[in-house]
Amino acid sequence: MVEEQHSCFHCGQPVPPGSHYQVVIDGQARPMCCPGCEAVANAIVEAGLDDFYRYRTDNAPNPSQLVPDVLETLDLYDRPEVQQRFVSGEPEEREAALILEGITCAACVWLSERHVGRLPGVLEFSVNYSTQRARVRWDERQIQLSDILKAISAIGYLAHPYDPRHQAKVHQRERGRALRRLAVAGLGMMQVMMLAVALYAGEDQGMSPEMMHFLRWVSLVIATPVVWYAGWPFFSGAWRDLRQRRLGMDVPVALAVGGTYLASLIATVSRGGEVYFESATMFVFFLLMGRYLEMGARQRASAAVESLATLLPALATRLEADGSESRVGVAELAPGDRVRIRPGETVPADGEILHGTSSVDESLLTGESLPRARRPGEALIGGAVNVESPLDMRVTRVGQDTVLSGIQRLLDRAQSEKPRIARLAERGTGWFVLGVLVLAAGAALVWWQIEPVRAFWVAVAVLVVSCPCALALATPVAMTASTGQLTRRGVITTRGHALETLARIDTLVFDKTGTLTEGELRLEQVTPLGALPAARCHALAAALEQGSEHPLARAIVAEAPETVPVEQLQATPGRGVAGEIDGVAYRVGNLAFVQELSGAGSVPQPVPGQSPVYLGASDGLLAVLTLSDQLRPDAAQTVAALMAQGIAVRLFSGDEPATVQRVAEQLGIAHARGGLLPADKLAGLRELQAQGRTVAMVGDGVNDAPVLSRAHVSIAMASGVELARNSADMILQSNRLSHLPAAVDQARSTLRIIHQNIGWALGYNLVALPVAAAGLLTPWLAALGMSLSSLLVVLNALRLLRREDEASPAPAARRTGVQPPDKMADNKAKTG
Repeated sequence: MVEEQHSCFHCGQPVPPGSHYQVVIDGQARPMCCPGCEAVANAIVEAGLDDFYRYRTDNAPNPSQLVPDVLETLDLYDRPEVQQRFVSGEPEEREAALILEGITCAACVWLSERHVGRLPGVLEFSVNYSTQRARVRWDERQIQLSDILKAISAIGYLAHPYDPRHQAKVHQRERGRALRRLAVAGLGMMQVMMLAVALYAGEDQGMSPEMMHFLRWVSLVIATPVVWYAGWPFFSGAWRDLRQRRLGMDVPVALAVGGTYLASLIATVSRGGEVYFESATMFVFFLLMGRYLEMGARQRASAAVESLATLLPALATRLEADGSESRVGVAELAPGDRVRIRPGETVPADGEILHGTSSVDESLLTGESLPRARRPGEALIGGAVNVESPLDMRVTRVGQDTVLSGIQRLLDRAQSEKPRIARLAERGTGWFVLGVLVLAAGAALVWWQIEPVRAFWVAVAVLVVSCPCALALATPVAMTASTGQLTRRGVITTRGHALETLARIDTLVFDKTGTLTEGELRLEQVTPLGALPAARCHALAAALEQGSEHPLARAIVAEAPETVPVEQLQATPGRGVAGEIDGVAYRVGNLAFVQELSGAGSVPQPVPGQSPVYLGASDGLLAVLTLSDQLRPDAAQTVAALMAQGIAVRLFSGDEPATVQRVAEQLGIAHARGGLLPADKLAGLRELQAQGRTVAMVGDGVNDAPVLSRAHVSIAMASGVELARNSADMILQSNRLSHLPAAVDQARSTLRIIHQNIGWALGYNLVALPVAAAGLLTPWLAALGMSLSSLLVVLNALRLLRREDEASPAPAARRTGVQPPDKMADNKAKTG
């Protein structure tokens, strides 16, 4: 703690007489002995590390310790036990999500990506402008994470591991800082404008030169904090860009604002020339207003994606070995722990139900609006909400290994990867700024020959009216809004190009098993061939099959009306099962196996796509049980909707050609191919691409992975194998095919809005720059036009969020996991 008021609050050294250095800490102005202590203390406060001063036991004893240990905790992020919470990947190649503070425009993204990407050992570094989150991959053998964080700090940004709760505080702090600057700029602008009116009127009304000179000095005093406090982000951004030898978007703004202020300052001091303090303050106010509104729009656009990160609760109820309960942090859970989840509570990690039956709301993860019944032995996903009854669960995955973390990583990757259209706009921004500077200089030279007094102000108008921000914002805000929209519907975008490509597809290829169908055999019909009724035949077959793990056997047993005791069970692999029930010998299996006991008999002809299982006894065949893989309920509706969108639908499957053709006829698919190996599917896809088609592929199995990776855009079912999901550009987390046409429609809307934004940005600059160069635009109008141009682009992108609000049923029920009583009763009836 500080011994007395005349000691430096940071290092404890005496404060020299007349020193004016101080920093506000814990709401009080604290004295500092020198600029170094002031700078470090400011850095501590800005980083949210005020606790350093509350909990330290002594002051820093010498200047070498002016940077406290708290700021050197970056090295702690290299420890494995710390990285376990936010780092994933192999031991050599690591990956982490970071928050970047201080990102104010697309140029900041370009600068940080370029600077960090050049570090030896950094394999990939990408920043999402809308969420201000970065994704970094690095080689642990060449560089440490702390080195990357320090490199980011070296160019003026603060980076730390992503934490959703901390990011909310960062957003709040940024909004507060931006609002304070905006308030200073607004109040100052109004006062200077009133003084400007008096000065303009005074020239015509005979105001004395002394009074006019006094009003100019008052304007200078008011404009100074507006320019150098409220407008400081523009100057610091421009200086950061110039230090890196590039032309960013803040450079023309800083030149315009600084030039206007300095020219007015010289005119005030020298008592000659005109002053335009009102223009300088208006520049700053309008530009800050545009950035503030843009910040709010960006945060709203990314809200859907950010909401996933806050699904997990902070605490969980762990069951100890003696049966007692204890409340622990979710971060303390480990695989094998048992936890209790009461109704209304959120599942804290991935796990398996040990005891209890309940309905679980997974709407924020899968897009399903109704809760699903869950029983002992079934899996639970962290972030889902338990709706009805208590559940005891064994934890299977925690931290970065959970399904929720995997989804978050995929979304981070998708949002940090830039589509082609965004990369083109980004590359053109630097050249655009250079062109603006050249045009401003050229306009000033021309006007110097025509009317020298206007030359400077024409150049200022050209600098201010240019709007590279609108060009850089055209794509990322729309992509972020659309990705969040699809995430709410259970469609996870894992690659940056996916939306752009999905909007252009003209052909979509489906796999059959597990994609158009449920992927699980179900008993369709029991047809008696003898005197026994169907229910009795089903019970006999289920009794014989109850010990088998064959998919056909599991399907028969799952729907059995009753259980019958059986003796002398004997399974013959690939053929069937024999046994005795009430002293009578029975067989169930393929026809040849059963007829060895029952003898030959007439049986119905098998239908393509169905799997017959026969039941017989020594006195003859008793029944044929027909099983099939059922079509998904929304398959036909989905195919029809895709065709209505002008997309040609194809079916590629490794199943029997007759079965594939039958499914195609049921769904109205004209072109279907069966009996395909993975290489055949790949050849068929290449054939379509050779015809100039843009092809999407939807699949779920190991045999689909090669063709998924080769398609222009690939979509995997969440119920499919991990290899298929890893090969896909998008994942249908909800397993509902009806979300596919909605995703195509969303992608097309996104691309249309991006084209509108780029068209507007280019059109605006093509019109505004010549008008400003011609001297037809005053500087303050130029600032207003530049701000409105950027804001219009962001607001246009936010129309994508309105589409979700109109299409989403009962959003409150989905968010809370609580349904109206009538729907809950209906759901209970459905789930039994």
